[in-house]
Amino acid sequence: MLRRSFLSLAAALPAITRAQSSRRPPNIVFILADDVGYGDVGCYGATRVKTPNIDRLAAQGIRFTDAHSTSSTCTPSRYSLMTGQYAWRKKGTGILPGDARLIIDPARATLPSVLKSAGYTTAAVGKWHLGLGTGNVDWNTEIHPGPREVGFDYSFIMPATGDRVPCVYVENGRVVGLDPKDPIEVNYQHKIGSEPTGKEHPELLKMRLSEGHADTIVNGISRIGFMSGGKAALWNDSTMGQTLTQKATGFIEKNRSNPFFVYLATHDIHVPRVPNGKFLGTTACGLRCDAIAQLDWTVGQVMATLKANRLEENTLLIFTSDNGPVVDDGYADGSVENLNGHAPASRFRGGKYSIYEGGTRLPFIASWPGRIRPGVSDALVSQVDMTASFASLASAKIPEGSAPDSQNVLPAILGDSKQGRELLVEHSGGIALRQGNWKYIPAQPQANGPRAKQPDRIQPATPELYDLSKDIGERQNVIAANTERADAMRAALEKIKG
Repeated sequence: MLRRSFLSLAAALPAITRAQSSRRPPNIVFILADDVGYGDVGCYGATRVKTPNIDRLAAQGIRFTDAHSTSSTCTPSRYSLMTGQYAWRKKGTGILPGDARLIIDPARATLPSVLKSAGYTTAAVGKWHLGLGTGNVDWNTEIHPGPREVGFDYSFIMPATGDRVPCVYVENGRVVGLDPKDPIEVNYQHKIGSEPTGKEHPELLKMRLSEGHADTIVNGISRIGFMSGGKAALWNDSTMGQTLTQKATGFIEKNRSNPFFVYLATHDIHVPRVPNGKFLGTTACGLRCDAIAQLDWTVGQVMATLKANRLEENTLLIFTSDNGPVVDDGYADGSVENLNGHAPASRFRGGKYSIYEGGTRLPFIASWPGRIRPGVSDALVSQVDMTASFASLASAKIPEGSAPDSQNVLPAILGDSKQGRELLVEHSGGIALRQGNWKYIPAQPQANGPRAKQPDRIQPATPELYDLSKDIGERQNVIAANTERADAMRAALEKIKG
C-alpha cells in the first residue's frame, strides 16, 4: 500500500513541478538594439540584409507597427525606459559624454528596482550611457553610483558608447582587466597623455572620419574625448558583439532557477561599426548591414539559450531599438555609398535626431511561446510604458509618484488587446504629440551645427499637422485645413507638459 502511494506520488511529481513552474513569475529579457530603424530587419521589410533570428522571433510573437522610443537619441530614450519618466521633463538628460555623472537619482524607483522588489534577479549588459558616479569619475577604483544603485544586481557595461572614451568594460563597478600600474585618465575638455589623436594623425586611422570623432585613437579608430592609460583593459571592437552576448547568456544560464530580468543593450549597430570578421561582406548593403547581421546573431544566441535551458515558455522576450536609424554618424565607413536600395527608416520620414516618425517609430517584437499568439498589432505603445507594464506582469508595486509617464499596456504587449496608448509624446530637441493617426508638431527650437543642415533633422520653425492615415511619410502639412484639431492637440500637449 505504501509502495503504491509512493509510486503514485512519484508519477505526479512532473505535473506538480509544471504547476509550480507555471506559478513562477515569467522571466523578462529586453534586447535594446542601437540605431536600428523600422526598415532595418527582414520582418519589417528589409531585403538587402537577412535577419532570420529576428524574423523567427516575430513569427512566433507579435510584431508591432506603431511602437516607439520616447526620444530620437540614445541617452534620453534610455532614461525614459529606466525611469518611466519622459526625459524632456528633466534637465541634463541629453546625449552624455563618457565621463558624465549618473543622471538617474538612486533614490527613485526604476524599472529594475521595481522588478527586484518582486523577487527578480536583474542584470544590465551592454551600452549604459546614463552616466556613472557623482562627477569626476576615478576609473581606477570602485565606481559608484551606477547600475547597482538603480536596481541591477549584476552589470557588465560600456560606460557610454563605442565612439566615446573610456573604451573599457565595467563589471559590477570596476574596470575589467585594469592594470593598476597603468591608471586610466579621461578628459573631455582637453588632450591628456601622449596618445595620438585622429585630428593630429589621420594616417594612423583604419576608419576615416566624416564629422567629429577626432580625439584619442583606440584600436586604430579615433573617438570622442581623450583617454590615457588602461591599455590592458581596452575592449576589442571586433569581438564586442560576442562578449556582450556571452555575458547576457551566461547570466541567463546561471540564474535559470529563479525569475530574472535581463536588459541587453547591444552596441550594434552604433558607430564605429566593426562587426566580427565572420559577418563582414555577408549582406548586400555594406558595413552597416553587416553589423545588423551580427545583431541578428546575438538575438539568435539569446533565443537558443532560453530554449536550451527550457525557459522559452516562461520568458517574455522583447526586441526593439533605442531610436531611429542613422547611416553617416561621424565615420566615413562606406555605409552611405553601399546602401544599395536599403531603406533603414522604411516609409517614414527622418531618423535619429529627428522629430518625424522615423526618429522614434521602431521595430518592437514581443515573444512568449505558449502565452502570446503570433500576430501583428498596430497598438500605440512606448518604451516609457515598460515600467508599468512589467510591474503588472510581475505583480509588483510601483511606489507612489514614480514612473509618472508610464502606462500599463501589458494587454497590448501580450496580444490580449488591440488598444495601446491614446496619446504619445515624441521628443527630439522639441516635442510632438501623436493622437491616433494624427501628429502635431509645434514650432521647435532651432538647432545649430552640421547636423541641423541635414534633411529631416531641421526642426520645423512653424507648427505642423499630419494625418498619418493618408500621409505616413509626413510630407503634407494639413494644419491650415484642420485648425480646430491642431488647437486641441496643442492644448493636450500643454496639459501633458504640466
